[in-house]
Amino acid sequence: MNTHTGRRSALAAAVALAATSVLPTAQARAQTGWPRRPLRIVVGFPGGSSPDLMARLLAEPLSQALGQPVVVENRPGAGGNIAAAHVARATDDHTIGLMINGNLTIAKILNPDTPYDPLKDLAPVSLLAVAPLVLCAPAGSPAGAAFFAQARESGARWNHGTPGVGTVAHLGMELLRQRAGIAPVHVPYSGNPQVIAALLANQIQMALLPPGLAMAQVRAGKLNAIGVTSAGRSSLVPELPSLGEVGVPNLQLEIWNAVAAPNGLPRAHANRLATLLAGIVRRDDIRQKMFAQGWQVVGASPEGLRRRIETDTTAMTEVIRRNNIRP
Repeated sequence: MNTHTGRRSALAAAVALAATSVLPTAQARAQTGWPRRPLRIVVGFPGGSSPDLMARLLAEPLSQALGQPVVVENRPGAGGNIAAAHVARATDDHTIGLMINGNLTIAKILNPDTPYDPLKDLAPVSLLAVAPLVLCAPAGSPAGAAFFAQARESGARWNHGTPGVGTVAHLGMELLRQRAGIAPVHVPYSGNPQVIAALLANQIQMALLPPGLAMAQVRAGKLNAIGVTSAGRSSLVPELPSLGEVGVPNLQLEIWNAVAAPNGLPRAHANRLATLLAGIVRRDDIRQKMFAQGWQVVGASPEGLRRRIETDTTAMTEVIRRNNIRP
């Protein structure tokens, strides 16, 4: 075989391989007729936020799987509820949302004026990833059970900070107050960066923070980590005890990110998205990147996400009503 013939053969093989690799996507799109144009992932938080980073991590592999561009659109405000309402109203069959717990569970219960009902107006697609919260305190605070002994003694002289009324961190702190028998005063901030700044300045004495934000400060010696809100130790931060290990019983709380769609999106499209997203988040490269951002991959089905929504809605509604929490 001469050189030119060899090159032509190699080129033909490469073209055939490329055609084979895109054939499943092309066939699937031809069979379903969807998506017909770019898919939008609406995120209710600004660029650089945890939901935004996750959406952008998933956009390219999802685009490859669907055979259409996937565009991330940020619509921040109201703790993600502005974006969730936009998704709930969408009728184009090409809009989905990457949302946090509160958008899909207690939004309407916390604030009856919320312009959508999570249980009626949004269709679960996939629970992407979960994480416990880390109970953090200023550097120099006592550790373990001694921290809670000091908190009980200090009572309302201590403050705790959250990124806003009705957030998972706020509801989690209400659970912690009850289970640990402590009484710090709630100080709401506009976001977790402000909560961390207040901890560093000793303006508040405790806060529940996502591990992706907390551990850089903890490992630098700038904050103390008392424990995590998971039932046992978390693989995300295996060096930290659960709060149960340091004397706070029956406290299990997670934050999570999920994909939801307008309730009118055909179920076949939602199921296809769920299957693709589950495969993407379980890829080793994606799993490792999400782990580095402080998330444990799940990739649950629409039914799995629905069950999680119902369970968390029941638990958090009880906290809201018992403590008369209003936005």
